[in-house]
Amino acid sequence: MAEKEIGVVSNYFDHVQAAAIKLKGALKVGDTIHIKGGDTDFEQEVDSMQINREVVKKAKKGDEIGIRVNEKVRKGYKVYKK
Repeated sequence: MAEKEIGVVSNYFDHVQAAAIKLKGALKVGDTIHIKGGDTDFEQEVDSMQINREVVKKAKKGDEIGIRVNEKVRKGYKVYKK
């Protein structure tokens, strides 16, 4: 199955290893995402996410979510759903 771009990193918080992602498509806990940009290229499962510091199970196009990420990311990196 082809990957679909579902968002872009809008911020990264080093102290908590979390990324803010502006969504262009729906995402839910349990989905596998692929983050790509610069020298960074990795996949991970979404184990939790937040909108405005509230834990949510799913998010839709237009939402800005926060998730913990396994590697450092930067603003502008693309986020794909597998």
